[in-house]
Amino acid sequence: MAKWTPKHEAPEPLEGPVVATITGGTIIWFVLFVVQLPFYGWFDDHGHTRWVWTCLAGGGLGLIGIWYVRRRDAAIKRAAASDEPREATGEPQSS
Repeated sequence: MAKWTPKHEAPEPLEGPVVATITGGTIIWFVLFVVQLPFYGWFDDHGHTRWVWTCLAGGGLGLIGIWYVRRRDAAIKRAAASDEPREATGEPQSS
C-alpha cells in the first residue's frame, strides 16, 4: 500500500539577519571553548575532552560559515542591484 502525501508547493525560504546569526553562533562556540580550557584536566580525567575540541571545531566551522554567508549576501545584493535598472526601463529580464 502506497503512502499518501499531499502535493503542495514549498513555502518561501525565511530571510533574516543570516550573517549576524552565524557570527553570534561562532562567538558562542569560541567562548565555550575558552571557558572550558581551564578545566581541561577535569575533562581529560573523565574522558570528555571531545567536548572541548567540539567547541573549537564549532568555532572553526563557524568562521567558514561567516565567510560563506557574507559572500552569499553580497551576491544576492549584486544580483538585485543589476536587476533594478532593467525594471526601471521596462526591459525584459533574463532568467
